[in-house]
Amino acid sequence: MKKEIPPELEAVRVTTGPLASKPEYGFNGVFVVQRDHRTRFVCIASDGGGWDHVSVEVKMRGSLRRLPTWDEMCWIRELFFEDEEIVVQYHPPKSQYVNVHPFVLHLWLNQSGAIPLPPLRYV
Repeated sequence: MKKEIPPELEAVRVTTGPLASKPEYGFNGVFVVQRDHRTRFVCIASDGGGWDHVSVEVKMRGSLRRLPTWDEMCWIRELFFEDEEIVVQYHPPKSQYVNVHPFVLHLWLNQSGAIPLPPLRYV
């Protein structure tokens, strides 16, 4: 994750209620980011156990929910992670699927940097 929380993220940290966190918690907390006048992103971030993690849920005006798009996930990635960090979305073995929230996607960064990339010419 970024070395410091950008001011635009700190400004949207949830600081009251059951999911409240404080600035001294670093990236551990809930952040509600607005991209346009009708789309909010609820991001739950953590950095424990050797992994940086951000879960992303889109909440539209009213009660409409949907999965984030690729472009939206790239935007969220830029808010939380450094440009040159390897950040992934996993598809684990089907026997290990966990789908508690059907409209949430996740970004993961291994803090040891041990995620290999395929050769660029293959992409």
